[in-house]
Amino acid sequence: MPELSQESERGRAVLPFGGAEVTGPSMVPTLRHGDRLVVHYGARLRAGDVIVLRHPFQQDLLVVKRAAERREGGWWVLGDNPYAGGDSTDYGTVPDELVLGKVRFRYRPRPEGQRSLFALVRWLLVAARPVLADRSASRRLRAR
Repeated sequence: MPELSQESERGRAVLPFGGAEVTGPSMVPTLRHGDRLVVHYGARLRAGDVIVLRHPFQQDLLVVKRAAERREGGWWVLGDNPYAGGDSTDYGTVPDELVLGKVRFRYRPRPEGQRSLFALVRWLLVAARPVLADRSASRRLRAR
């Protein structure tokens, strides 16, 4: 399950946006280990959005998942990588008070050792992307 660095918690009271770093494979291919995220705290959520939340059983751990659907008691969340686990299939519905915000943007740090102009241009083309809602999330939920 992707664990996020705690830098996203700092500055939350001052600004509605914060940063986080992904560790783990549960959101592959959307997010990869090492990706940096821009999180919009308090944003309105819809099914399919990638969100940051506190783990229901270990609330000092922040995780990133996709909000699959609204249910009684909160959000049903899933990882994009069905083989990684660590989502609502393990811990159930996530209460609203544990959902912190919506991921708006991801960027990948430049790999060390890239010195050629071609490698730099290629990195610039793929390094930064908005994180868009996946409307097929509820279909994946029904398929499980």
